[in-house]
Amino acid sequence: MNKKIAGTLQMMAAMLISGTIGWFVVYSGQPVIQLLFWRCVFGAATLLVVCAFTGSLRGRLTLGQVGWAAIGGVAIVLNWLLIFASFSRASISVAIAVYNTQPFMLIGLGALFFAERITAAKLGWLGIAFAGVLLIVEARPSAAAYAGPDSAYIAGVLMALGAAFFYAIAAIVTKKLGDTPPHLIALIHVCVGILMIAPFADLTNLPSGYRVWGDFLVMGAVYTGLVFALLYGAIQKLPTHSVGVLSFLYPIVAMVVDFVAFDHRLKPLQLVGSAAILVAAAGMTLGWSLQRAKAFPQA
Repeated sequence: MNKKIAGTLQMMAAMLISGTIGWFVVYSGQPVIQLLFWRCVFGAATLLVVCAFTGSLRGRLTLGQVGWAAIGGVAIVLNWLLIFASFSRASISVAIAVYNTQPFMLIGLGALFFAERITAAKLGWLGIAFAGVLLIVEARPSAAAYAGPDSAYIAGVLMALGAAFFYAIAAIVTKKLGDTPPHLIALIHVCVGILMIAPFADLTNLPSGYRVWGDFLVMGAVYTGLVFALLYGAIQKLPTHSVGVLSFLYPIVAMVVDFVAFDHRLKPLQLVGSAAILVAAAGMTLGWSLQRAKAFPQA
């Protein structure tokens, strides 16, 4: 299996799992700060085992590499805080759809920091995908899905945009670290998260139920340890534009989960937007050309 195919499969798996995280956050019923703190704790434990098993702890990181990884950790924690907070202000489907404007930020940052060439075809496919996202956002949640004031809805959209920006920063930093083991980068990120969130977490009244601890464990081991290993591995194998477009799988899965778990039905515009995103993702990944051969000669 070549590097590009492996990276594509890793990215797809990461997005498919991540698409269910909104449901899991709502299902757990835990305060965002508590959920994120224990996510980092159990995620760090999982990633430490992964790093030890893969031999990633044997290598020596420079101070510069640790510094860049820490910056990425700050960005990813801010990303989590904003996207989780947006779920209660806009529906999961809308928040995740808006969040997936991050490929456009990735494209710009990739061109700025890595001199990656932006071709007309890439812009065309990204334009189609972006139109799909706009259609999804335009289809405002129904009263059953969202009953809050417009100001809260707008705040949720803005939070999702902020989360997208910080995700793009974390992705670019990860790419800058080059051949640094992705599991080790993820481990540094969650350790930074523990330090950032600990002052705000309630550690005096710990939950006593097995279900709550089970939720924390799944959030740390699956949604953090496994997803980070897949995601960061993919980012290092794929060009930035491919990472960006494959990320559009995230809102598709999130909308399906939103429908299945909460009966939030997709509107026609959301269905059209989803189709546009999938076509754009396929076109970018498979290298399709937007410019068709010239039409048949006139008679």
